[in-house]
Amino acid sequence: MTRHVEVLDVTKNYAVDSEVPALENISFSVEDGEFLCIVGPSGCGKSTLLKLIAGLERPTSGEIRLQGECVTGPHEKISMVFQSSALFPWRTVLENVEYGLEALRIPKGRRREIAKDYVDMVGLRGSENLHPKQLSGGMKQRVGIARALAVNPEVILMDEAFSAIDEFTAETLREEVAEIHDDTEKTFLLVTHNLPEAIELADRIVVLSAKPGRVKTIVEVNLRRPRNETDLNFIHIHRNIFHLLKEELENSIIRHRIRSMQEFEKLPDIEEK
Repeated sequence: MTRHVEVLDVTKNYAVDSEVPALENISFSVEDGEFLCIVGPSGCGKSTLLKLIAGLERPTSGEIRLQGECVTGPHEKISMVFQSSALFPWRTVLENVEYGLEALRIPKGRRREIAKDYVDMVGLRGSENLHPKQLSGGMKQRVGIARALAVNPEVILMDEAFSAIDEFTAETLREEVAEIHDDTEKTFLLVTHNLPEAIELADRIVVLSAKPGRVKTIVEVNLRRPRNETDLNFIHIHRNIFHLLKEELENSIIRHRIRSMQEFEKLPDIEEK
């Protein structure tokens, strides 16, 4: 396998005078055809990292590379599936899936054929002419996945793609995404707060620290698919990552208290006045 995506010493600040960056000195690579998951405490910059890889934002320092070339903006070979599905309400299912193909100037007849193929792939045949308001949460996410795949990207980014739907639908979608990954052999990156979800899908899991987000460790998931949450090895991986995240949460609370104490000490002593 070869390095497909590289994150090289990436730092992201949202304010010039900010004391604490969102992400700091992040480095890791994603292999061609790999399924990589990113987990970390709330607010550690997971979604920000995905936006940087997508080219939707620029790092303050460091580089994102796709096959050795620096990503400086949205890239036709990188697609993203958002938590909210981000569908256009005035477009039908088929028209939403066609959107990226329009941007690539694919002729109307051909893009309609491609869109229909991907609508079928995600199990929405018969729903082509429905609008988003007529769809369930799970159906909307299927449309988002179909739209991301239709432009034939090399890399698919998924930002908490299963978190806004019920668990039964989410489990079904996870199985379908795993099958799509297996069939297409494309590179997938998923940001999630759901540890069992990450272990079920990932070849490797990048664990980020509390803010500022840094790579705390990268966990190999050498389990045969399909994976079972009751398997002892699955439980062992879950326990290890859970303890890593708990440690980060505790450290974050301590850092916050120390920072608060330092700010308190800076306050003027009223009794001295």
